[in-house]
Amino acid sequence: MTVPGESDPRRGGRDASSYAARLHVEKSIYHDCLDVHELPAIFHYWSNRYVRPKLEALGFSTPDEMFRKYAAERCRGSGRKRLVSVGSGNCELEIALALHLRAMGCGEFVIDCLELNPAMLERGRNAAAGAGAGDHLNFVQMDLNEWTASEEYDVAIANQTLHHVLNLENLFDQIGRSLKPGGALITADMIGRNGHLRWPEALDIVQEFWRKLPPSYRFNRRFGRYEESFEDWDCSVGNFEGIRAQDILPLLLGRFHFELFVAYANVIDPFVDRTYGMNFDAAAAWDREFIDQVNGRDEKEIAAGRIKPTHMLAVLGKDPGVPTVYRESLTPEFCLRDPSRVVVSTGVPGGYEWAAWPHNPQREVEIVCRLEERLKETNALVEERTAWAYRLDQEIDRAWRRIQELDKELERHAGWAKGLDREIDRARLRIKELEGEVIERTDWAMRLEREWQERTDWALSLEQELKECSERVLLLQRELKERTSWARMLNRQVEQARELLALGRRGRKLLGPVFRMARRVWRR
Repeated sequence: MTVPGESDPRRGGRDASSYAARLHVEKSIYHDCLDVHELPAIFHYWSNRYVRPKLEALGFSTPDEMFRKYAAERCRGSGRKRLVSVGSGNCELEIALALHLRAMGCGEFVIDCLELNPAMLERGRNAAAGAGAGDHLNFVQMDLNEWTASEEYDVAIANQTLHHVLNLENLFDQIGRSLKPGGALITADMIGRNGHLRWPEALDIVQEFWRKLPPSYRFNRRFGRYEESFEDWDCSVGNFEGIRAQDILPLLLGRFHFELFVAYANVIDPFVDRTYGMNFDAAAAWDREFIDQVNGRDEKEIAAGRIKPTHMLAVLGKDPGVPTVYRESLTPEFCLRDPSRVVVSTGVPGGYEWAAWPHNPQREVEIVCRLEERLKETNALVEERTAWAYRLDQEIDRAWRRIQELDKELERHAGWAKGLDREIDRARLRIKELEGEVIERTDWAMRLEREWQERTDWALSLEQELKECSERVLLLQRELKERTSWARMLNRQVEQARELLALGRRGRKLLGPVFRMARRVWRR
């Protein structure tokens, strides 16, 4: 489903530029917003008197207490718990929840804070560090329309976030897929018409009460202008505010099981919100009585089914066996508005109900005069902004024509790209062949390396043998030297012996006759 009258702005072309522009505006709106949930005093008077008692009957007093109560139930027990907050903003709820879970003894846990706006995430990071909860929060900047869950979660929380999401189907599918068995989605959100518009049956009642308002209560604080008649403004123009609010409830019914469902309010919304609620004085009797009347009519019409509630608090799981807790007869199915229902406005007359005013008419006329002066200034500003918007639209048209030219150029390059794809395919085949060769060469290199290692080992062994042989040669050389010296000495001794022998022989020749004569003499 998409925004009425629009195609899906994520699909390309000019719609893609529209989507990018919405993202830019969404970031700009909340870049410096320090208190996202700031509301006028008259809202707190109404909610404390009429909404709070309904919640206390269910065991909590505020939406924040609901988040803490049901998150703590899912985080009891042993083991590390993981939670995800989709659209965490400045992380006030997440910080308070982390401190509560820690105080309840929930053990080890972490909360993934997913947020589009980096400025809000940075404020959340600083606030968490200051509160001592920084170790429990993980800050992730992302567009929820494109989120893909990469973790499993015990709890998912969405606080006034869903009505800012265009791709609700993907978001709910990712949450459902990532929730652990027994896990829960806890949410507080708007489920009225897209852009927070009024359906015709509710708009008639708003106009009826509008006639009872003095002029000073009809000043639009958002646009800075006086409005004679109530203007049903589409808040989703140019951004994501309420862009698919009416699709939230039916999509949740199709994907989850409601364990808790609290629905309330419709007609009362414009009288207590930021736009007109600031005109009311919560301390004034007439103002409180007026809000009481509107709320009484609101609850009566909702109970009868003639109008449907615009606010929802819910806890959802995936176990259809868990009974659904709801208030009075307001089940999720009962609060669905039939999409085929056609209501024609009864045409509530305009003007004022002078008798309903609590103020001095002269004073109201003076207020109107001042408002008219302010209105003239505002109209001049509107004309200026309109001219600027017209110039901007012309620039967008020029940009769009340029985009079309680029598209044509892209088509011309498409053929070249196809040829390049074919070359890439051939290159891939060649790469596969080369990879095969590389594998073969690698095997050969490994074999060669093993062989080299073996030869290296053999060379080292041979080197060791050579070293031993060298040492043996040196030893033999010393022994040879010694034996050579001994041989020389022996030779000298032999020469001397020879000389003595020769001398003995000569002496024998000389002394032979003497010896023979001596023997003869001896014999005698």
